[in-house]
Amino acid sequence: MAPIVTGEAVQLDIRIARLGSRALAVLLDLLIQLVLFYALLMGALFGMAVLLGSGFAAVDMALLTAVYIVITVVVLAGYPTLLLTLTRGRTVGKMALGLRVVRDDGGPVGFRHSLTRTIVGVAVEFPAVVLPFGGWILSMVSMMSSPLSKRLGDHAAGTFVIHERNLEAWGWVPVMPPALAGWASTLDLAGLDDDLALAVRHFLARNRKLREPARTALGASLARQVAAVTSPPPPAGTPGWAYLAAVHAERHQRAMRRLAAVRGRAATVWPELVAATASPAPPVVDQGPGDTARRATRRQTP
Repeated sequence: MAPIVTGEAVQLDIRIARLGSRALAVLLDLLIQLVLFYALLMGALFGMAVLLGSGFAAVDMALLTAVYIVITVVVLAGYPTLLLTLTRGRTVGKMALGLRVVRDDGGPVGFRHSLTRTIVGVAVEFPAVVLPFGGWILSMVSMMSSPLSKRLGDHAAGTFVIHERNLEAWGWVPVMPPALAGWASTLDLAGLDDDLALAVRHFLARNRKLREPARTALGASLARQVAAVTSPPPPAGTPGWAYLAAVHAERHQRAMRRLAAVRGRAATVWPELVAATASPAPPVVDQGPGDTARRATRRQTP
C-alpha cells in the first residue's frame, strides 16, 4: 500500500503493482502482439498479392520491407498506446491481472501519458531499439528501487501501475458487542499500528471462510497481539472474536468523531464549503487507522 495525494488534495491508500504481476501482464500482452503481428503480416501479404495479380512472387522487396516496418510499429507502439488511451490505463494483459496505469496524482492516463511510456518502453526497455542490450535490466532495477515500482517509461510519462481489484465490500463484520461498549470507550489504542489493525480487519471480514482449527488459532493470535499494545484488558471470559470486534468498532467510531470535529471547525471558517460537501454518503468501512476519515472525505468530496 502507498499513500497517494490526488489533485483534489485527498490522500488515498493504493496498492502498488510490483514486478511479478506486471511481468505476467507484459508476457500476456507480448503473446497477443505476436499473434496480431503475424495476422497483420499475412493479411498484408495476401492483399498485396491479390492487388498485384501475379501472386507472392510479384511482391517487391522494398514494399515488403516497408509493410513489415509499419506493422511492427503498429503492433509494438500502436497496440499499447491505443488500448491504454481507450481503456484509461489498461491493456489486455493488465485487464487479466487486474492492473491499471494511473498518473502520479492517481488520475486516469490520457493519450500523452500512454504514448510517452510506450515510446520509452519500445526504445529503451523492450525490444530496446535504442539500447539493444540491458534495457530490460535497467527497467527491472528501476522498478525495484522505486517506491511506486516505476519502470523507465513510467518515470518519463509521470505514471505508475496499481492493482485496481481492491474490494470495497469486505464481507460481514460484527458491530460493537453491546456488553463491551462501556469497556471499549476506555481503550487506549495509540499503540495499535496500521499493519496489525489491518490484519484484524481482514480477519473479521473473512473469518467465516476460514476452517477450524486455523480460524481459532489465528483469532487467538491476533487477540494476543492486540492485547499487548492496548489497555485495559477485556473483561474476563470475553471471546476472542468479540474482543477484536469491539476494538475494531471503537476505532471506527473514534475516527468518525475526529472527522466530525474537523468538519465542525471547518464550518466556522467556510460554511459554504462544508454545506456543499455534506451530502449523504454510503456507510464507511474501516480498513486501518485514519482510513475511515480518508475514505469518508474522498466519497463526500466533489
